[in-house]
Amino acid sequence: MAGHEKRPLVTVLGASGLLGTAIARELASQPIRLRLVGRRPTAVPARRQAEVEVRTVDLTEPGAVAAAVADADAVIHLVAYITGPSTWRVAATDPVAERVNLGLVEDLVRAIAASRPARPPVVLFAGSMSQLGRPSAARIDGTEVDAPLTAYDQQKLAAEQILQAATEEGVIRGATLRLATLYSQGIDSAMLDRGVVAAMTRRAFADQPLTMWHTGTVTRDLLCIDDAARAFVAALDQEQAVTGRHWLVGTGVATSVAELFGMIAKVVSTHTGRPAVPVLSVSPPKHSAETDLIDYVLDPAVFEAATGWSARVPLMHGLDGLAAAIARETATNAGETAADLIATAERGS
Repeated sequence: MAGHEKRPLVTVLGASGLLGTAIARELASQPIRLRLVGRRPTAVPARRQAEVEVRTVDLTEPGAVAAAVADADAVIHLVAYITGPSTWRVAATDPVAERVNLGLVEDLVRAIAASRPARPPVVLFAGSMSQLGRPSAARIDGTEVDAPLTAYDQQKLAAEQILQAATEEGVIRGATLRLATLYSQGIDSAMLDRGVVAAMTRRAFADQPLTMWHTGTVTRDLLCIDDAARAFVAALDQEQAVTGRHWLVGTGVATSVAELFGMIAKVVSTHTGRPAVPVLSVSPPKHSAETDLIDYVLDPAVFEAATGWSARVPLMHGLDGLAAAIARETATNAGETAADLIATAERGS
């Protein structure tokens, strides 16, 4: 991204979320212009070399995407539609999901094509490992034929294909990073993490049992959000190497749900001083998706070779960091509640 007389401009769409916050923190240390665009207020890293601009907008509004990416040398697209507090499930007939997951990518390509920049901008898209559908081997290596099983994954794949076509036409220089299951290690606010790891960690702090479906033998590749953020920065640094295809970004390590929940229970126990909460087997609920019971583990070797990136955060270390963050969050909330009660009592006396 060198060669510009002024600092290059990187726009992050979806900057107020967990991954966007981590990416913003990584990019803020570079001598660039950084435009952070989110639906909610976005945290600005305290220590930074970047010139940071924050925009709080609804990208589904007409012209919003075009304004957000105007003059950008690179765009990181992280926006996705979430239907619940801890899930990525969407209905095939949900027009809002299609507008966000697919329509915003169409808006992005149209806006860049209309502006006719002298050099096509880099566009990095956050994909998902489950876009593949059902893996044919223990580890996904990127050579498989995609046959997505859910509406969400179908929309993500369609968006990826739009970016691929725009790259072939010379409108953008696009690439997709298909990410493993993400979790936070608590460097940024733990309240941003609505995934299963955070949900079960909070249950353990509440002294509630952790419930896994069936016997918990389903395996996942668990990637710390900070490693994922570094992957996007590495892709920007190696833009020529990554342009024009999708890449698998994970640890390559298979962890069963039973192992994960047992680790969470153990880690939280060290922070609370209580016995580890039990891990119980239950039947899947009616709203479960087919992909919930499929093993997803990535082989990131090709991305590692292309960019020099590799995952650094061991799972147990990450879980301990998240538990510490939630413990602080719990203590702060308890303190605020106590202060409110005291203030109410004083006003009534």
